[in-house]
Amino acid sequence: MELLDPTAESAPVARQGAPRLGDINGRIVGLLDISKPRGDVFLDRLAELLEARDVTVRRYAKPTHARPASADLRSQIAAECEAVVEALAD
Repeated sequence: MELLDPTAESAPVARQGAPRLGDINGRIVGLLDISKPRGDVFLDRLAELLEARDVTVRRYAKPTHARPASADLRSQIAAECEAVVEALAD
C-alpha cells in the first residue's frame, strides 16, 4: 500500500504509520471537521454509521481550513480518542 503525504513539504519526512485498531466496535473515534463546506454533512452520516456499530463518537472542529489544527486540539483528540477521521470536502 502506498500512502501519500498531503502536506506542502518539498521533501516529506519518512513517517511510521500508526498501528491499526482492527475492530472498531466499542472504540472511541474522533471526527474532525476542518471547516470546509459540507464536511459536516459527511461527518454527520459517518457518525450515524459508527454509532450503529457501538462506536463512541467525539466531534471536533478547526476554526478554519486554512491553518493546521492547533497543538491543543491535536493533543485533546489524541488524549480522548483511539482513532480519528478528518473530513475534507467542498
